Amino acid sequence: MMKRIAMLGSTGSIGVNCLQVIQGYPERFKVMALSAGRNVNLLAEQVRMFKPEVVSVMDTDSETQLRQMLKGYSVEILSGEEGHVRIAVMKDVDLLVSAMVGVVGLAPTIAAIKCGKDIALANKETLVAAGSIMMDLAREHGVKILPIDSEHSAIFQCIHGRNSHEIQRIILTASGGPFCHRKDLESITPDDALQHPTWSMGAKITIDSATLMNKGLEVIEAHHLFGIPAENIQVIVHPQSIIHSMVELVDGGVIAQLSVPDMKSPIAYCLSYPERLDGVIERLDLASIGGLTFEEPDTERFPCLQLAYDAIKIGGTMPAVLNAANEIAVSRFLARQIGFMDIPRIIKQVMDSHKVVLNPSLDDIFSATEWGKEMAKEL
Repeated sequence: MMKRIAMLGSTGSIGVNCLQVIQGYPERFKVMALSAGRNVNLLAEQVRMFKPEVVSVMDTDSETQLRQMLKGYSVEILSGEEGHVRIAVMKDVDLLVSAMVGVVGLAPTIAAIKCGKDIALANKETLVAAGSIMMDLAREHGVKILPIDSEHSAIFQCIHGRNSHEIQRIILTASGGPFCHRKDLESITPDDALQHPTWSMGAKITIDSATLMNKGLEVIEAHHLFGIPAENIQVIVHPQSIIHSMVELVDGGVIAQLSVPDMKSPIAYCLSYPERLDGVIERLDLASIGGLTFEEPDTERFPCLQLAYDAIKIGGTMPAVLNAANEIAVSRFLARQIGFMDIPRIIKQVMDSHKVVLNPSLDDIFSATEWGKEMAKEL
């Protein structure tokens, strides 16, 4: 059966990998719509290759450029949040791939859920900021939220078919980033931090991996996706990135999901669920790897992880503020305006200044997000 796909964030790392998987299985998937930010050159190439009916870009300037580049092509071109939402709710779409970076992906993802679309979720910020709202809506509308993140895909596969009372603990693995054992963290530059040892990702996610904020956001995401208390979600550093996460059962048994570190594996599982595609990634050769190692994360040297645990424990609008402050701090670090260790300092100051709204509405989430961004900019 042909599955019809719409995608938010087609020019990012996840989007590109997703389209590569789709390209390998033309009899299984049809691309109906694509949206992106301002990378109109790559988006134009994708339109020529996959021939979607509708595309959307970040702003009107990008829309004008894309129209010039796609003269003669039969494709509707939109822009802004309105365009992204229009793509998310397209009538003939079976699955929405939500892969935009940041809370910009929240409104269209929620719109798709309200229309009964299943979601392949790579935008962790939507769950971090509004996880309770999203999961409640998904249950209300009978929508599946299928995680694309390698760690959450691993957990999803490990618990598939199990009752919740069987699960004792989730063990999220982390590569540790490029600075796992580095002593001097104050002198780290963006060039240093963008050199991830095992994964090829976008700039923002790569910096989040270096600070361990990425893992903190994943703790919050796992809490919402699987209904597991944050205190039952452990992070462990596993530099080889072969075990993508584990689930401990009440009898002490541990189930793990392993593969070579290639995002095409969890992407393909999301796209084809509940089936599996053959020949997606290279086969795992454990003998050639030789050994798998593990160690505790150092939350004193990498305080972002603890800040995320603090945010989910406080609850309400605090996770949205954590995420907003992190977005601004990472962008300033990439622009060389602040240092590497200023990222957690700024986030903590913003969190300390926030007046939490418990049981927030979606409007409260958006307000807290904007407040968190503005406060971080001031700091």
